[in-house]
Amino acid sequence: MTEDTRPPRTFKGLLRWATTPPQAWGVYLLAIILVWLVSFYAGSLKPKKTLDASPPAVTAPKG
Repeated sequence: MTEDTRPPRTFKGLLRWATTPPQAWGVYLLAIILVWLVSFYAGSLKPKKTLDASPPAVTAPKG
């Protein structure tokens, strides 16, 4: 058997890998697409209607 002398994967190692030039472009594009998808989804949601937030019914003035 061969001994594995590589250090265990850590968040710092992943961050270092993601910020090197070839991968950085992919991570950047992925982040932009993710932000666009989340904002698109949030914009497509319909607001909840509550009784307290609705304006009073309009009535014709008497007079």
